[in-house]
Amino acid sequence: MRHHNRVDECVEKLCQKGCSQVWGDIDTLENGGTLPETEGLSDGERTYVLKELKHVMAVYEGRCKLPD
Repeated sequence: MRHHNRVDECVEKLCQKGCSQVWGDIDTLENGGTLPETEGLSDGERTYVLKELKHVMAVYEGRCKLPD
């Protein structure tokens, strides 16, 4: 099932915030919070965003590269 472009755009915007911030955003979403980027999304869409963020961040295994 293809999700609406605004959901994909939300994931992209969140990822552009950087690794450390994305981990914080994942924590917020896991605890039922909302983010400015997820306002207006349905519960299902927010769940999809959370799933996608976790998928993207899995490569970091809980760590972030230090800024150059």
